[in-house]
Amino acid sequence: MDEKMLARLGAIVFVALAITATVIEMTRPKPAPVDTSVSSAVAPAADPLRAELSRCQLLGEAAEHDSDCLRAWAENRRRFLAPATSEAR
Repeated sequence: MDEKMLARLGAIVFVALAITATVIEMTRPKPAPVDTSVSSAVAPAADPLRAELSRCQLLGEAAEHDSDCLRAWAENRRRFLAPATSEAR
């Protein structure tokens, strides 16, 4: 066999393998969607700050004058802006 014929044969084999791999991948059954509700059921213990911030959000403009909301916002800012500490989040 000359070199051109060998190169053509190699190209044909490569294309045949690529088509075979594509067909196998396309006929593979799709994986079932992951149920995200399971991961939320294993959530860590409720954070009281988060609950307070949610309450303040529901208050709307009245939260500006609520001392508990002001404290919760200050604590939230402190947690967010504080440099990394040893406590895991």
